[in-house]
Amino acid sequence: MDPILKKYGWNSFFEESFKDYPDGYEAGRVSIEYKNGFKVLTKDGEVRGKVSGKLRQTGIRPSVGDWVVILRDDSRTASIHSILPRKSKFSRKDPGRVAGEQVIVTNVDHVFIVTSLNRDFNLRRLERYVAIAKESGAVPVVILSKSDICDDPEERRKEVEEIAPGISVHVISAIKNTGISELMDYFSAGNTVALLGSSGVGKSTLINMIMGYERQKVSGIREDDDRGRHTTTERELILLDGGGIIIDNPGMRELQLWEAGEGLKETFSDIEELSRLCKFSDCKHDTEPGCAIKKAIKEGTLSEKRYQSYLKLQREFLAVEMKKNIGLKNMEKKKWKQISKYANQIRKNKEKGI
Repeated sequence: MDPILKKYGWNSFFEESFKDYPDGYEAGRVSIEYKNGFKVLTKDGEVRGKVSGKLRQTGIRPSVGDWVVILRDDSRTASIHSILPRKSKFSRKDPGRVAGEQVIVTNVDHVFIVTSLNRDFNLRRLERYVAIAKESGAVPVVILSKSDICDDPEERRKEVEEIAPGISVHVISAIKNTGISELMDYFSAGNTVALLGSSGVGKSTLINMIMGYERQKVSGIREDDDRGRHTTTERELILLDGGGIIIDNPGMRELQLWEAGEGLKETFSDIEELSRLCKFSDCKHDTEPGCAIKKAIKEGTLSEKRYQSYLKLQREFLAVEMKKNIGLKNMEKKKWKQISKYANQIRKNKEKGI
């Protein structure tokens, strides 16, 4: 196994997928995605990559973190011919399309969900991030930043642990330089960590603290609502000197569910378990007698806000699934229309003797 590729996160999973490609093709990892191309890390250094015509026809575009198969055009440019199978994928519904997927990052081992302990702290938004992270195949970790401006950060930690049982929660402060040492164990050689969260929560500051110097530009937050300004403008895979990989991401103001069925069940496992205790198997948790969920809310063992969050995300997920089915039908219809057009053209060419 090539030691340089291994440093980028290459392992037996990817090597098995790549083994049947002929000589001349090589593997590389996408480190930055631009509008018209990519930067790809290879065993011989960084190259500029463009998607081949054949891959473009599939409608699948590489994302930061992807391992791709390239064929060099020259020493510093290459065409990307295929994407190797992904071991994890963090996606959201594309905000600009009715039923489209936007892949954020791939092949990540841990997802750091970063949120600041100011007025922007929001448990319901965290539930959304955790559900999508669980679905991705990566291990979610919650980072509570800016603990120096919070009166009781440990109370906030407990609140997060209640809605995300079993998930590691770390409290940090850049001002006091606390909590960072606990995170360094995640950055073993070849291990990839992606940072996700809203603008201004401290993702770039966290990277600077991990790297030991100001690698990323940082900016302040709006004083009127504690909301952040965009600092990072593109996703970037960064190699750490001591081993490990970190992926920085622009802040996301909108994070709609795409694939999160199992992630929702895991995130709200307490509600799922309660629903199985209801008197009736088809209980709607409304007016039916013997409803375990209504009982738990009344007794205070289940938060009404958490239950409403669960219902909201379930409705959103079902709405997206319905749109997907319509989208798939339209894609299939378009595909057969193109096939028919192509067949008609062949027939006409034969009639003309072409």
